[in-house]
Amino acid sequence: MKRLIYRCAALALVGLACLAGALAWFAHRPLPLRQSPLDFTVEPGSSMKQVARQLVEAGFDMPPLAIVTLARITRQANAIKAGSYEVVAGVTPLQLLDKLSRGDVSQAELALIEGWNFRQLRAALDRHPDLRHDTAGLSDAALLQKLGVDAAHPEGQFFPDTYLFARRSSDLEVLRRAHANQQKVLGREWARRADGLPYKTPYEALIMASIVEKETGQAADRPMVASVFVNRLRAGMLLQTDPTVIYGLGADFDGNLKKRDLLADTPYNTYTRGGLPPTPIAMPGTAALRAALNPPVTDYLYFVARGDGSSEFSRTLDEHNRAVARYIRKRSQ
Repeated sequence: MKRLIYRCAALALVGLACLAGALAWFAHRPLPLRQSPLDFTVEPGSSMKQVARQLVEAGFDMPPLAIVTLARITRQANAIKAGSYEVVAGVTPLQLLDKLSRGDVSQAELALIEGWNFRQLRAALDRHPDLRHDTAGLSDAALLQKLGVDAAHPEGQFFPDTYLFARRSSDLEVLRRAHANQQKVLGREWARRADGLPYKTPYEALIMASIVEKETGQAADRPMVASVFVNRLRAGMLLQTDPTVIYGLGADFDGNLKKRDLLADTPYNTYTRGGLPPTPIAMPGTAALRAALNPPVTDYLYFVARGDGSSEFSRTLDEHNRAVARYIRKRSQ
């Protein structure tokens, strides 16, 4: 009887040794992949068994039980992080588990461009293939509520920059980061503002910066453009800026600003209404914010586009009219 027990124990030890050897061989052997590179996603809340099935379905040629056993032995079964990943040929099961437990997700990026309005921003989010579109179907008001943003209007609330994110991240998370960046940059630039500016709040400065952003063809002109608008506000003059009129027209704008558009009164028509428009008209970048909050001291009240992206600045209406005539004549030649 004892001899039988010893034999069974010996067989069990041999079996365990074989199993350990097979598992060690599996752990260090490159995994066959359906393609390389291979993109796959670990869904949130997945157990290790579910992760193993997701890996096989994604294109890993391996026994699900083997990767589950290896994860438990290495104590990584409860450390797997959800997200989108990318691996290339040659990856071993140990390397794969290390990647999943570190959360070494593959990243995508989205560029939010200075001068875009919120409609353009949402369109960029909606067409990005690597985002989870949680904002789809939400009104602007509902979107702001989801983000916890205490604002009546979304325009100008998000900072233009290139944002990196893990594939399958929520578009809400990108917007949350963009809003936090805008608050940080606006707060910093407001604290460094020049004295005596005609803004009562940072939001008014944000509105001005958005106008400067849309009115500037060349970066070097931003400070001068800002000085013109600040001078006009101080003098009680109408801002008379086309981009605000175009913004007020919204989807009705056909690309050709007409005289009747300049005469049609809307909250954004700065030819018919004094002061700043009620909201920003675009996403201003840092340079536009700095120009709006630290404009140079000038006595310019007018400017006109030269046709090459730059502008000519004038002190009087007569000077301005001569410049307008000169550049209109040049463009017609």
